Amino acid sequence: MNPTGNTAGKALWFIESHFAGEITLDDIATTLTVSRFQLSRAFEAAMGVPVMRYVRARRLSAAARSLSQGAPDILAIALDAGYGSHEAFTRAFREQFGTTPEAIRAQGHLNDIELMEPIKMDETFVDVEPPRFESGRLLLIAGLRERYDCTSSAGIPAQWQRFMPQFETGMAGQISRVAYGVTCNFDDAGNFDYLCGVEVADFSSLPASLSRVRIAGQRYAVFQLSDHISTIRRSLNTIWNKWLPESGLEAADAPNFERYDESFDPRTGMGGMEFWLPIKA
Repeated sequence: MNPTGNTAGKALWFIESHFAGEITLDDIATTLTVSRFQLSRAFEAAMGVPVMRYVRARRLSAAARSLSQGAPDILAIALDAGYGSHEAFTRAFREQFGTTPEAIRAQGHLNDIELMEPIKMDETFVDVEPPRFESGRLLLIAGLRERYDCTSSAGIPAQWQRFMPQFETGMAGQISRVAYGVTCNFDDAGNFDYLCGVEVADFSSLPASLSRVRIAGQRYAVFQLSDHISTIRRSLNTIWNKWLPESGLEAADAPNFERYDESFDPRTGMGGMEFWLPIKA
């Protein structure tokens, strides 16, 4: 592994070189000269795990190895892993592995837990057409919202399935037959909101059961993605980790969205869609 290459690859190199010490999301982003937001999105797109969750799992895996080899002082191991107390370390350890530090030390092996080994960066990208650039207008989007992390986001197709009956019958104030998949409200732990919705004229007449998101006017790089919808993750990985670093542009900390017009067939997943990536002016 070397420090050249895309954003996620550089982040992996930095983490593997420094996780034995105290590192933060800001440390990684500053070293890579990208924003926290861009780093988080690029890493998740490539690795399928939030960047700081990966750091934590790598530290806890190193701690588990030490404990299985009989390390006598659990508090010292906890401090080395970045935890200020035995209790905090035990909670994190149990959440990661389903067992306690004492149990791993007592059994003297790691056969029944899954460690986080270093991820090998897959440098394979797909072909993505160059984007067009647009100054997007204000959008009011209403629909169904769920909270995900990158390990639970496989539930998004089922969310669309729940939304489609409302889309087919129409909503109060709905402007067109274009559907939007809006990703927003990211946090440092890798969680985000995803809203399946449509554009509406205003929010005032909507039922309380529907969620709302207001997307301010923003400059966008707009990518036309023509392949089957199942390829979207590979396309987004290419955009975040190849196109964006090579473009010299910086992603804005704002909602990004998928736009599905009437050429998209939700039954077959064919017809293509657009991905709108907010760009700093």
